[in-house]
Amino acid sequence: MPTFRRLLRFLRPYRAAVAWSFVLAAGAMIMTVLIPYLTGEAINSIRAHHRHTLVTWVIAIGVAGLLRLGLSAARRLIAGRVSLSVEVDLRNVLYEQLQKLELGFFDRQQTGQLMSRATVDLQSVRFFLGYGLIFIAQSLLTIGLAAVAMFALAPGLAALALAPVPFVVLIANRYGKHSRPALQEAQQRIAELTADAEENVSGVRVVKAFAQEERQLERFKHSVQRVFDQQLHATKIQARYTPMISFLPSLGLALILLVGGRMVIHGSLTIGAFTAFYAYLLMLISPMRTLGYMLSAAQRATASGARIFQVLDRAPRIAAPADAPSLPAGSGRVSLKGVSLTFEGSPRPALRDIDLEIEAGSTVALVGAMGSGKTALVSLLPRLYEATAGSVRIDGADVRDVDLVSLRRAIAVVSDDPFLFSVTVHENIAYGRSDATRKEVERAAEVAQAAGFISELPQGYETRVGERGLTLSGGQRQRIAIARAVLADPRILVLDDATSSVDASTEQEIKLALRDVMAERTTFVIAHRLSTIALADEIVVLEDGQVAAHGDHDQLLEESPLYREIVEKGMPDQVFMTRKAAGAVGL
Repeated sequence: MPTFRRLLRFLRPYRAAVAWSFVLAAGAMIMTVLIPYLTGEAINSIRAHHRHTLVTWVIAIGVAGLLRLGLSAARRLIAGRVSLSVEVDLRNVLYEQLQKLELGFFDRQQTGQLMSRATVDLQSVRFFLGYGLIFIAQSLLTIGLAAVAMFALAPGLAALALAPVPFVVLIANRYGKHSRPALQEAQQRIAELTADAEENVSGVRVVKAFAQEERQLERFKHSVQRVFDQQLHATKIQARYTPMISFLPSLGLALILLVGGRMVIHGSLTIGAFTAFYAYLLMLISPMRTLGYMLSAAQRATASGARIFQVLDRAPRIAAPADAPSLPAGSGRVSLKGVSLTFEGSPRPALRDIDLEIEAGSTVALVGAMGSGKTALVSLLPRLYEATAGSVRIDGADVRDVDLVSLRRAIAVVSDDPFLFSVTVHENIAYGRSDATRKEVERAAEVAQAAGFISELPQGYETRVGERGLTLSGGQRQRIAIARAVLADPRILVLDDATSSVDASTEQEIKLALRDVMAERTTFVIAHRLSTIALADEIVVLEDGQVAAHGDHDQLLEESPLYREIVEKGMPDQVFMTRKAAGAVGL
């Protein structure tokens, strides 16, 4: 019930339209209930050979039918608009909530699970709020009006006909209790199936590269079978209870034919009244069936609503204080004091007691083995993750105390696997600055050494890249990502192995082009090419989430055995340039 009441809140903005839907539904049902009475009177006129009265009743039946048609059409139009409006609101609320949640939430969620909540679950809720409530009210009103008419025609016969109704209600209640958990589990398995399908499509290149189509097909079949088994379980529950809801009114029909027929034979009931009474009894069957179906829809909507509220109720773990100030002006000085980070669900910390002071405008290389904490460290700067201990300060301001938008606009990150949207090249480069001119976009592309290949694309900067940019090579995607970062004009630039997909010649061209840009801002470089690492002003060596050494290249070669090992494994000393020799090149 709490979930159900929360779902009803989405109807509040449309109270007037919902009220009109109920009014129109009531009017249509009154006409529906009126028609059997008019039919009975027409039959009595036939029996009495009253020709003119018959014409009057027939005209009345036609008018009632037309009114029911118009009222039903208007009700469906209004209810449909409410249903679609609720769907729009739900989608917007859900998407807005997803945008507020921190990156760690998505690390632990399958994309397909989230997409299932935004599609399958949302559709169930939308259908019930837009139509289900109206159908339930309409069915109850029909039953009520038909019952009143039946009691008016033949009270004793009506009591006999309505005797099964309490049993129908009892059965429907038991059906709801048994079906709710079964339907909720079915929704969960559909979400898992959606996640598998999304993963198979996203990873199709890996699947085909390793010829694992059969393996993935078997995995998908297993997920499909799990959905089938659970939905079959829910169907068995429905098959156990729903036929009883239809059978009991049918049993009443047989009794009414027997008892009512005898009353007509003995003259205590007219044939017209009996015909009208029987029509009312038949009228009860459809609403009772609709009630059974709508109760099932209500259970499904409640189960789906619970899954949606699991997302909506999750408070963002990373948020700025109310009325937080913008990041103060500065040149990108970074200070980390006693910083530790443990990812949720991880048995050990990713970072431990990090103390660093990075002067504005300097270039810092982060080196270390995989899993040493390099990416985790730079992720703390834009507050993609929250430090579990210590403080991260940029230009004197604690990142936890400033507005997130201003903080993240001051930092640009280029990762080793950059994400491109399925829009034009221009829109991808200008993503961080939607007001950028074409000239500014082209200049950023030139700096990133991307202008050459962009000019060779079919529509140049207006060429649409494929989903995730897969129509471009890895090196092309990285250069567009670098151009996007350059155009954003951040005070802090993070290059997380950003030249890993370009050849050595292109990498050198990019470094030469970025020299002036990097000279004016603080730059963090995570790289595995030692020629890049050696060109930094400072080098921070990380090991198991801690700072193992800190200094310049020549100093670390003398003082850090770990750094010497990295250098020796990476490239022979005679090829590894010192910072002094490469100073004219600059990074």
